[in-house]
Order: sequence, then structure tokens, then C-alpha cells
Amino acid sequence: MIVRIQLGTGRRIRREGGKNRHLAFACGALLVPASLMAYVLGFWRLGSDMGIVSQPKITGIFSHWQVAIAAAVFLHLVSSILNRYGKQGEFHVPKVLRPSIMPLRPHLRESFRRRAQSG
Repeated sequence: MIVRIQLGTGRRIRREGGKNRHLAFACGALLVPASLMAYVLGFWRLGSDMGIVSQPKITGIFSHWQVAIAAAVFLHLVSSILNRYGKQGEFHVPKVLRPSIMPLRPHLRESFRRRAQSG
């Protein structure tokens, strides 16, 4: 016995950019308080190392101020990139975050690409 199920047509697939702008904007907005908390934790730990404030009760990897401030900077950068994508609809990574240690000329890129495809 063959049973055929006929489904209705759904929404058409959108091929344009910026489909997840609302999601990126929401995630970027939620990362701002997380980065603020990491900044506060890092500077609190730095202040306690200098003897200005009391010792925090946090142990583990985030008890080091360098790790906390590095995590805060990373969260801040990610939130700003996601917020920019949410507002403008185009994903742009700042040039500072795209290192070009050995930039290839366009004709060399094509030869590397062809070599990689051929195996």
C-alpha cells in the first residue's frame, strides 16, 4: 500500500542578504551586558592585585584579570559586529580583525584555488 501525503507550499526561499538581522541584533544586545560584567570582573581583579579593593571570591580561569579583560574585549567586538549587521544588513568584519600577513596577489589566489580543486 502506498500512501501519498500532499503538503501545501510554504514560503519561498529568500536569496537576499540580511535574513537573520533580527536574531543578530538580539544576540548583540545580549552580549553588551555580558561584556560589561567581564570588564567589571577584570578591573575588580586588577584593583585587588594592586591592593585598592577587596579580593573577589571567584576562582578558576576567570580569577586572572588578563583573561577577564580579554574575554570582555572579545565579547565587545562580537557584539558590535552583530549590532552593525543587525542595523545595516551586511556583515562587515573590521580590517583590524582581518590580518593580512602575506597577502596574495589575485592571480596567485586563482592558481592556489585551482591547485586545491585539482587535488
